[in-house]
Amino acid sequence: MPRELLEAPGSLTRPALLEYSRVMAKLWEKGYSLDDAVECFTVGRDYLLDLNLITADAVASIAHVRMLASTGLLENDQARALEEELRQIARDGVAGKVRISREDEDCHTVLEALLTERLGDAGKRVHTGRSRNDQVTVATRLFSRESLLTITTDTITLVERLLDRAREESSTVMPGRTHLQIAMLSTFGLWLASWAEQLLDDLELLETAARLNDRSPLGSAASYGVPLPLDREMVADVLGFSGVQNNVLAVQHSRGTLDGHIAGALAAIATTLGRMAQDLILFSLPEVGYVRLPSALCSGSSIMPQKQNPDALELLRSRASLVEGWAAQCRGVVRGLPSGYNRDLQDTKEPLLRSLATVREELAVALVLVDRLEPQRDRMAKALNAEVFATDYAYQLVLEGVPFREAYQRAARDYGQQELPDPREALARRTSTGTPGNLNLEAPLRRLAGHKERVLEGFKRHQRALKDLLGQELSLLPQDESR
Repeated sequence: MPRELLEAPGSLTRPALLEYSRVMAKLWEKGYSLDDAVECFTVGRDYLLDLNLITADAVASIAHVRMLASTGLLENDQARALEEELRQIARDGVAGKVRISREDEDCHTVLEALLTERLGDAGKRVHTGRSRNDQVTVATRLFSRESLLTITTDTITLVERLLDRAREESSTVMPGRTHLQIAMLSTFGLWLASWAEQLLDDLELLETAARLNDRSPLGSAASYGVPLPLDREMVADVLGFSGVQNNVLAVQHSRGTLDGHIAGALAAIATTLGRMAQDLILFSLPEVGYVRLPSALCSGSSIMPQKQNPDALELLRSRASLVEGWAAQCRGVVRGLPSGYNRDLQDTKEPLLRSLATVREELAVALVLVDRLEPQRDRMAKALNAEVFATDYAYQLVLEGVPFREAYQRAARDYGQQELPDPREALARRTSTGTPGNLNLEAPLRRLAGHKERVLEGFKRHQRALKDLLGQELSLLPQDESR
């Protein structure tokens, strides 16, 4: 596989010598083999991507095994043995000790192969009552749940820091711009708080996607359920889901669609970060000089010794397009699909996982940026010219009784002849809610408190479920970030 495919933005997997793998007959084996070219084409990168899901697959399988035992479909001693082995596979999956080959096709085949090798007949019973369709869906939802909780937490941290800095810079005056041209009086605090509030809006989208994700698909099988007395509610409860996704056919319809919703919400965050980065690239131009970027976010030139290039900001800007593209890929795959499972849905896994990985990386970089950003207050203040106060002059005339349209015309003609007002006095006149003189930071802080409360409860529920199933605290996210 070309190396660049494995090291692209949001890279998820890498080939490695890992501790164990077993090639077994494919789960759908019927006595014939696929053509090599067809196998390579249909499996694609799925077996590599599944290195991210093996632990979540093992966790979901423990819940499934408990349910089978509780309904009499599996003997208790077999269930105990399966649970013990599944816990070990989960630990090995996080540690990067599980290898999945193209011949295996996916993590589900490897998981069943390991259980069968170690436990014999009991391992062959683990797939009772489920299909790889609901198996991969629940693994993806568990992985996405932890990823979304982590991303939400990181976004909250970034919003908090933006609001802290907005308070610090609430009286740091600067020109506001529209169309990149000088517009009106602003403050660096207003600029910082604007991105905090935009990210809060983005969190609303992310929470909606997370709620849709927070439903157990297990028991839906291939799209139509199975003729067994499965307890879907028990599995949902044990796995810490808010409930069951009711209609078994709708479970398959939501694949790809839900991936697109999640990636779309992530794209909103990425877009906000990219736009903020674009502003800072402009603000840091020597000709502008409103901010000084931290050296840790800049690289040099191989030929020009004086250069300090804002590479991290430029990549924040470009990655927004990548995440938006991955969201569009998910939506495009499901457009026009007939009902029930179709193999097309395999192709929404990678864009989803890449989106989750990329936005986590972006948020880490953005936090470094906001923490270390150095505003150049003198340069900002010196940039306040007559154009900045042209509208102020028009409204001064309005307060003197001049109709606005006439005041507008007079200000357009005469603003350059007026004495510049004291910026602090001009700022003090802006008293309306959310304006440069009244940032009203209590409003976004109230919104933020609600997000913090909800994500904390979500993490508690998620971690309780994992500890109950695994007997220890364990993350479903790979510790090796190259995956």
